[in-house]
This record gives sequence, C-alpha cells and structure tokens, in this order.
Amino acid sequence: MSTTTFALHAHPDRAAMGAAAARSAARTLREAVAARGTARMIAAAAPSQLDVYRALTAEPDVPWDRITILHMDEYLDLDPAAPQRFGNWLRTHLVDAVQPAAFHPMRTELGAEAATDEYAALLAEGPIDLVCLGIGVNGHIAFNDPPDADLGDPCPVRVVQLDLASRVQQVDDDCFDTLEAVPTHALTLTIPALMNGAHLVCAVPDARKAEAVRALVEEPISSHWPCTVLRRHSRCEVHVDRDAASLLHPAPAVAAQAAR
Repeated sequence: MSTTTFALHAHPDRAAMGAAAARSAARTLREAVAARGTARMIAAAAPSQLDVYRALTAEPDVPWDRITILHMDEYLDLDPAAPQRFGNWLRTHLVDAVQPAAFHPMRTELGAEAATDEYAALLAEGPIDLVCLGIGVNGHIAFNDPPDADLGDPCPVRVVQLDLASRVQQVDDDCFDTLEAVPTHALTLTIPALMNGAHLVCAVPDARKAEAVRALVEEPISSHWPCTVLRRHSRCEVHVDRDAASLLHPAPAVAAQAAR
C-alpha cells in the first residue's frame, strides 16, 4: 500500500464530515485574509459537497467580503439558465448565502476557446488559498476523468470529453433525469491547477465512493485513479463518512464530534 501524505479523517455521518471540513476551510480563509487582506478559493459544485457548504455558510466570522470564489468545471452546450450549470448550483448553495467579494462563474456560453482563456487569466490573477473538492465514483477530481487525466497537464484549464461513469453519476445524483440529457463535454481546471491551491479540503461521502476512497489510499499514483495525485500535496485533508470509508483496511478511527 502506498504511503499517504495527506490527512484522512473518518466521521460517523455526512453531517459530521461536512462540519469538520467546513471548520478547516473557514480557518484557512480567516488566516489568509488576516495575512494578506484577501483570499481566493475554488469550490466544487456537487451534491457531495452540500453538507460542507451548509456548515461553511454557518461558520462565524468568515470575512466573505474579502473572499473571491472560483469553481472548477462547467458543462459546454448547456443553457446558461439551467439549474444543472455548476455556476448556478454554487450560487444557490454557497454564493448567495455568503455574498463574497466576487464570484467568477465559467462563462462557457462564450465558446470553449474564449471561456478557457478567460478562466486561465482569472486563475493567474493571484494565489489560491483554498480548494474545496470532492472525488467522483471513478476517482476523478474536477472533470479530470480516467484514464485520460493528465497529472502534469501544462494548461490550467481544458475542454474534456466526459467519461461515461461521470455522466452516469450525474443521473444517479439526481442532477439530470436521463443520461441523454447530460452534456458530453465540459470545461475543467486541470489537475496541476487544483494542486496549486495552498490547502485542499476534500469531502467524500456515500458508499458509492468507497472504491474511490480505497483507491485513493491504496492504488499507485496514476491517471487510472486521478484522485491518487492528492497524496502528492503537502497540505491535503480528506474527510469521509463511515460509508465512504467502508473498504479501507484497517478501518480508520472515526473522529468524535469536535467542539467549536
């Protein structure tokens, strides 16, 4: 089994997982604003992150008026008003609740090339203090799907064709009614762009993610399980619920509820 360089935290349920991840994320944002006057974060848009964002919006004394939020992927060829758009999802579940200094959705309606260039320029405007992310059932991070994910991609943003497993997951997550309705292509931050974040807080609930969590810990670092690259980051913490940790042997100790 590969030696891990990240911190893995197991929790009794999704709510405890989300609360712990949110506490850590909020601490990082407060520290970044205290040190530099502003902070920048990248946020995943996925039902798996709902418990994190519910808890994060309730965290006290987070200086959201000094924080810029970016996100990590967006569908191509989907109506800008569609609720499945990741930018719209983030507005509903995070942005509108916290009113940050700025939120930059990926404007894929501009066309793939223009949207790619625009977001690459936004990423280059300053450091990323925090990345809140999840892991897909096939081990993807953002929409860097196996086996084609490039762990050393020189581009920060790329157009990708979605793996079938990723599209099926969107249906299983009740984001789309049918597989045919799920777009086949998307814009995504690449793995190096995500790994450039100073602090990665990864939340992974659900038994459907158990195989990906097992791979994260046990498989060699490779594009076959893109999530394994997280083991290379010097400050990455992974929060899982009991179901997501069910295939880990030995089973990790389940954290007690932390007091504020």
